[in-house]
Amino acid sequence: MRLRFLGIIPNTPDTDSPTIWVDEETGDLLIQSYKASVDEVRECQDVGSIPGHSTDVPDHETIIRLPKVMLQYIPSSEDSARDEPRP
Repeated sequence: MRLRFLGIIPNTPDTDSPTIWVDEETGDLLIQSYKASVDEVRECQDVGSIPGHSTDVPDHETIIRLPKVMLQYIPSSEDSARDEPRP
């Protein structure tokens, strides 16, 4: 795995800072962010996704809350995986 830093919430302290990296081999995003609360997870389960698909969250998965400001760091389909990190 070869990770590249994409971005961090601007003006955050040196702890408690959501961060995004990209795996340059697979294009997968690795995201450090806030855990969804029990109420948020329950709401996600109530809303569901597609008919017939379980809304349970398996032990190897989690639901995170990604602050809106972090969306600027998620590559668009037009972006190359080689783009430089954004300030």
